[in-house]
Order: sequence, then C-alpha cells, then structure tokens
Amino acid sequence: QVQLVESGGGLVQPGGSLRLSCAASGFTLDYYAIGWFRQAPGKEREGVSCISNINGRTYYVDSVKGRFTISGDKTNNTVYLQMNDLKPEDTAVYYCATRLTTACPIEPLHWGQGTQVTVSS
Repeated sequence: QVQLVESGGGLVQPGGSLRLSCAASGFTLDYYAIGWFRQAPGKEREGVSCISNINGRTYYVDSVKGRFTISGDKTNNTVYLQMNDLKPEDTAVYYCATRLTTACPIEPLHWGQGTQVTVSS
C-alpha cells in the first residue's frame, strides 16, 4: 500500500527556513517522481516542486526558484523540501504526492495528509 507521510511544518518568521520531509512506504523511491504541492486558504492547490528520482531532475514553480530545494534520499526512502527565505505568501498546507510514474510534472494519484506551514511575524 502506497503511503506518504509529511512532516516538518510549523510557524516561522519571514526570512526563516523550514525543511519538509515526505516519508514514502509501499514502494521504492528510486524509480518514481515525487511532487510537492501546496494549498493556501481560499486558493487552488498548486504544484511547488517535483523530483524525478530516476535521473535526479528537479522542477520548481517560478515563485520558489532560488529559495526552495527538493532532494531525494533513497536510503531513507524520503524526499525533502528545503525552504529558505520564506515569505508570508508561502503560508499553506504542503502535500507530497506521486503517481508512481518516472517523470515530472505529475498528476498525483497518491497524496500525503499534509503539513501546515505558516510564515508570520
């Protein structure tokens, strides 16, 4: 059974950093793409970043380029999203997801439960 569990969210001041984790089980991360998505109150869910673990290619939405970094840890079967220089507009529930396909971007089939990120002074 495919499971994705996010962690690492919290409250941070503008300019601060957080690292989100997405622990995968039920499949091996090595061959598949994992995406991070977010949904802010009153807004549609948007894709933030994606990593194709089979070749290491990464993708980012323009608003987070240069601030966020996605990476895969095949030893721990976990994908991380390092978020630096956080802004209030980054406030959202962050989800990781997969479709068990190899390439980004993805149309997710399996979702985690989400982790709240709040950027506020």
